Amino acid sequence: MVKKAVIIGAGPAGLTAAYELLDKTNIKPIIIEKSDYIGGISRTANYKGNRIDIGGHRFFSKSDKVMQWWLNILPLEKSSGEMQNISYQGQNNKIKNENEGRDPKKTDKVMLIRRRKSRIYFLRKFFDYPITLSKNTLINLGLIRSILCGISYTKSMIKPIKPEKNLEEFFINRFGKRLYKTFFKSYTEKVWGVKCNDINAEWGAQRIKGLSISKAIKHFLFNRNKKDINQKNVETSLIEQFLYPKFGPGQMWEEVAKIIIKKGGIIINESEVNSITIKDNKISKIEAINKKTNKKEIIEGDYFFSTMPVKDLISSINTDVPENIKNISNGLMYRDFITVGMLLKKLKIKDEKDKTKLIKDNWIYIQEPEVLLGRLQVFNNWSPYLVSDHEKVWIGLEYFCYTTDELWKKSEKEMIEFAKQELIKIGIIEKSDFIDATVIKMEKTYPAYFGTYDQFDKIREYLDKFENLFLIGRNGMHKYNNQDHSMLTAMTAVENIIKNKKSKENIWGVNTEQEYHERK
Repeated sequence: MVKKAVIIGAGPAGLTAAYELLDKTNIKPIIIEKSDYIGGISRTANYKGNRIDIGGHRFFSKSDKVMQWWLNILPLEKSSGEMQNISYQGQNNKIKNENEGRDPKKTDKVMLIRRRKSRIYFLRKFFDYPITLSKNTLINLGLIRSILCGISYTKSMIKPIKPEKNLEEFFINRFGKRLYKTFFKSYTEKVWGVKCNDINAEWGAQRIKGLSISKAIKHFLFNRNKKDINQKNVETSLIEQFLYPKFGPGQMWEEVAKIIIKKGGIIINESEVNSITIKDNKISKIEAINKKTNKKEIIEGDYFFSTMPVKDLISSINTDVPENIKNISNGLMYRDFITVGMLLKKLKIKDEKDKTKLIKDNWIYIQEPEVLLGRLQVFNNWSPYLVSDHEKVWIGLEYFCYTTDELWKKSEKEMIEFAKQELIKIGIIEKSDFIDATVIKMEKTYPAYFGTYDQFDKIREYLDKFENLFLIGRNGMHKYNNQDHSMLTAMTAVENIIKNKKSKENIWGVNTEQEYHERK
């Protein structure tokens, strides 16, 4: 009898799990997806032919396995022009691009090579990101500010705060108090909605562990412009280039979904898990409600993968859950996300070298404290194929909030006007250059490292005891994973099933800067 795996969620982790099961086992995957789309927050939304990458997804990983996996789905583009010398050689030269030479002008199934450029917008000026004490930084800051930042940084090097109890101390130890307050405090507090000293330092350890002034300067002097897309010895925040699907991240996951269905997997959209039944220390079945018909469906399985928010998973268990686990689960917090896609005739801000050209940034961190805008994407620079009219500028304004906030409650018309006025206020656009806009809202985009997060180990211990339940992905593990980390958690879970490995420690161990444990 064919065994079945029920997978909750059709994001990168859930789809990777299904693909791996079909590729390596005889287990049949059944994916239950709450929304009407594929890819989770890694989807690509389409508005009048203009595509929106929600959150910005660079396809880069220090895992050869993930990089090769991506290229198996969407082969690399033909190198040309300034990209002609870029090589891609993985560890021991194992990674290959079997269809090298695909021309994106002639085929849609292709992975582009993109230059990375990110900057900070502060004091109506641009600063390099990651921040370095470069000539540009010193000029923009001014003499007095620069001297004070230098003194502050030196202090933090001589006498670092130990132990680091919160994110504020994490930043200060690596950049000094002055640079932290100038370049990190405002943006980080916009993202999370709380003070940096209320956020667990683990967030910094997970997202920017290896980043510091000294490493940024070293990279600037010795590693810039290297042509190897692999970039194994480069901190993730310092990478110079990355891979990117022609039509955005959603293209990757839509292709994967097609392969899953072709191989016999099942994907059920617009179906929400309502109840989870436990029997003999295992998940035995789930109940899902079809959002179109309102009908309930019982789905039994041998294995269960969950990428749904941990809070929702706990509340769906229909047997007695210990009171302390319920309380911790109810205290878990998430940040929600709003993207405003905006079509413009042009931007007011110009490229420094050629004022007639569009700036080269993929995204810009908005440090200006008088606006709520957190980050700005320039979709033209992610892929020219995201924009229907190349004469226009297509941008994404990113806002972080809670569903209870006034910002979330704004109508689409109100939100567009609000976003437009913020851009005008800080000198990014002129009112007369606005053409059109749309709004996309995503709940539970960022699992938070505050609330009851410091007790999360108790939830992990409780859920891990269910033998056939595997928590994977960002929300599934309440862990701020990149999409490659999420994929690796799924791959690891499938490997555990194949090897009949009971411990789930290696799944939780994914996401370190040590090549995600590959060196171990």
